[in-house]
Amino acid sequence: MWLSPVVVCFLRLRYYSCMAKSLQFEVPCPCCGALLKIDSDTKAVIAHTPKAVPKTFEDLESAARAMKDQDTRKESIFRQSVEAQKHQGDLLEKKFQEALKRAKETPDTGKPIRDFDLD
Repeated sequence: MWLSPVVVCFLRLRYYSCMAKSLQFEVPCPCCGALLKIDSDTKAVIAHTPKAVPKTFEDLESAARAMKDQDTRKESIFRQSVEAQKHQGDLLEKKFQEALKRAKETPDTGKPIRDFDLD
């Protein structure tokens, strides 16, 4: 397609005049609170400034104390799981005996009726 030089010049002027009107604005991210810089022409994020993360601990001693508390909690949970594993065999045996007793009380009535058979 061939365009006249006047049309090409006009299109270039329009393109550059639109580029000059480009606005950029900043919006806080609704998810993480970061600051997003958005270009109005492209409607795209052109810059991202993450939200400042507050310190988790004020000093090293409080961090060490928290680590020690966490280790104690982990050890407690581990001991509970070990105890549960020790008694799991007895529990499974009781469940099996109960299911066996129920199976003896209700004899097998034959082939079960399926929904497909009723059609």
